[in-house]
Amino acid sequence: MSVVTLSRVGKVYSNGTVALDDVSLDVRDGEFLSLVGPSGCGKSTVLRLIAGLGELTSGRIEWPGAARGETGAGAHRLGFVFQEPTLMPWATVAANVMLPLKLKGMARAEAGRRVAAALGRVGLETFAKAYPRELSGGMKMRVSIARALVTEPNLLLMDEPFAALDEITRFKLNNDLLTLWQEQRWTVIFVTHSVYESVYLSSRIVVMAARPGRIAADLAIDAPYPRDEGFRTSTAYNGFCRTVSAALREAMAA
Repeated sequence: MSVVTLSRVGKVYSNGTVALDDVSLDVRDGEFLSLVGPSGCGKSTVLRLIAGLGELTSGRIEWPGAARGETGAGAHRLGFVFQEPTLMPWATVAANVMLPLKLKGMARAEAGRRVAAALGRVGLETFAKAYPRELSGGMKMRVSIARALVTEPNLLLMDEPFAALDEITRFKLNNDLLTLWQEQRWTVIFVTHSVYESVYLSSRIVVMAARPGRIAADLAIDAPYPRDEGFRTSTAYNGFCRTVSAALREAMAA
């Protein structure tokens, strides 16, 4: 079943920049879908429109699984992980993770239970009372992921969350994210510039072309899960990377 469907979506900013043109995309329940493309192709714009953080210029976004009478992003539980952790420096890790529940007015006892569970999922249960300044870059991103998970989303939107991290930390968080995804089975839409990261994580990759932003290729990554370091060095992985790289080159030349 589809979780969200974009039909001929267009986005033009007030300065005349055409961010998206005629983008149609069907996101299926439980899949790990990555958006790959050059800078300025509208990957982040797609996420923001799905999250209801912007207005469409044309087309429509539909939520097939929403209850009758419900429309828009509000009809689903969404989690959003941005490129920067955007943590409140004056608040503890637990307080940062609790923020979306506090804004919803959730009872403190239930919120505390959810915060503890979310921190446990990302391996930070012993850092609940720490402050962001005491954490590494990778740990800050784990806090950001926990803050998205605390709402118990069924759709997780991730906008280049690991781009600023070193390669070793990035690989570790890739593995941890896949473990969480397999355990929880939410739907993930993941934006990245990295072909290698997208192939490792995804069940499906959508390649976008820029100026204006549009879909150039839709590729299935038919490799089994769980994936590990053996997959990273396999012939199959290298073959998928070549296929996605070729599609990206064609998109950039279009």
